[in-house]
Amino acid sequence: MEYMTESTDRSPGLILCCECGIAVSPNPANICVACLQSKVGISQGIPKQVSLLFYKQCQRYFQPPGTWIRCALESRELLALCSNKERLVNAGFVWTEPHSKRFKVKTPERGDEWLFVVDYAVQSQICGDCHRVEAKGFWRAVIQVRQKTLHKKAFYYLEQLILKYGMHQNTLRIKEIHDGLDFYYSSKPHAQKMVEFIQYTVTCRYNASQRLISQDVHSNTYNYKSTFSVEIVPICQDNVVCLSPKLTQSLGNMNQICVCIRITSAIHLIDPNTLQVADIDGSTFWSHSFSSLCHPKQLEEFIVMKCSIVQNIKHGADAGMISKKHTLREVWVQKTSEMNTDKQYFCHTHLGHLLNPGELVLGFDLASCNLNDEHGNKMNSEFQINWKLKELNMDTDDERQYQDFLEDLEEDEAIRKNVNIYRESTIPVESDDDEGAPGISLAEMPEDFHISHDATVWVVAHACNPSTLGGQGGRTV
Repeated sequence: MEYMTESTDRSPGLILCCECGIAVSPNPANICVACLQSKVGISQGIPKQVSLLFYKQCQRYFQPPGTWIRCALESRELLALCSNKERLVNAGFVWTEPHSKRFKVKTPERGDEWLFVVDYAVQSQICGDCHRVEAKGFWRAVIQVRQKTLHKKAFYYLEQLILKYGMHQNTLRIKEIHDGLDFYYSSKPHAQKMVEFIQYTVTCRYNASQRLISQDVHSNTYNYKSTFSVEIVPICQDNVVCLSPKLTQSLGNMNQICVCIRITSAIHLIDPNTLQVADIDGSTFWSHSFSSLCHPKQLEEFIVMKCSIVQNIKHGADAGMISKKHTLREVWVQKTSEMNTDKQYFCHTHLGHLLNPGELVLGFDLASCNLNDEHGNKMNSEFQINWKLKELNMDTDDERQYQDFLEDLEEDEAIRKNVNIYRESTIPVESDDDEGAPGISLAEMPEDFHISHDATVWVVAHACNPSTLGGQGGRTV
């Protein structure tokens, strides 16, 4: 009898697939891989129709558990919201009508074939924030933007910047009033962000205050309403302004009459006589405030008769920055309403690179307009007063009160009887034809002559007794 050894190579047994009948290796399902993929997919347990909550007024979708987010149609944010909600991988949109309130998301189920599609139905529902907004008078913070001018050019410019940078998205309501705008917010941080944006855009200042609405002593919680009062400077582009002497000295001894060329977070001024430019920030403006001399409606039409470029511009040693974008010219202009006369006006302009003879321009006639400005009136008073008083050698800062005293002295004849008034030799004195206007006559203004020490005795002696000097008179100066 022959002994036989058992083979060490054993192959596993095969079974038949219960679906297609092919031989496969044993597995718990007793089904081949092809039949298993056809029976069971990754879409098992995922609904094919899902609803999304959307509110039309704020354009936001609801994201569980309690968040509302803003998404555009077929955007990455909306696809992420749908994918996270239904645990979809490598998903994409299927095109649908924009107004159908439905959109479809497809995902690959086997290989690169798009087999599984989820249909999302958009349902309208008001969000919690909008529901509180609908309640009458609901707001947590308000920004009151004001500007004391007769026009609203600054607000139109601010409106465009707000739309450009999307700063209006968190506002509950925007209310327009006669001298500004009111912005209402549901939270204080949104209002603070808006105030910072306005400060970066225009020259302004603001004050913040808050009012207690309710409190809970047990949980130590308080409910406040905050108010931000923002005041924009009353200066706009192309305004003619009159600066104070102290401010002009700090800016490099500019002339007091300047033109505003641009408004940003600072006021950009140019001196039309020297082309010197300066920037004034908000803190400097409110410490040395000034206003516009003339309203835009006071612009008059002039025609350029003659213009010539100023070659040698004199600047002081401490002069500031000089503009390279402008050209200084001497211009002779004439009003179009006075074309039948020979009256012309001479002036300097910083717009020399734009003006040519025969062109029409708009300008302010400062000589004929009525100025209601503190510094402008002080300049006028300095030009118009052709008389002076003697003063004691003392330090004083009450320049405004002294000018008021000079005006009272010029109008009241009874006060002038007790005061010695002298004529200013450097300013020509006009005739006394206009008797109705208040003023000081030539008879009341002797010239301010200077007498030496030696001649004083002779003049006094001559006034006391002329005969002592021998003859008709004494020695005079």
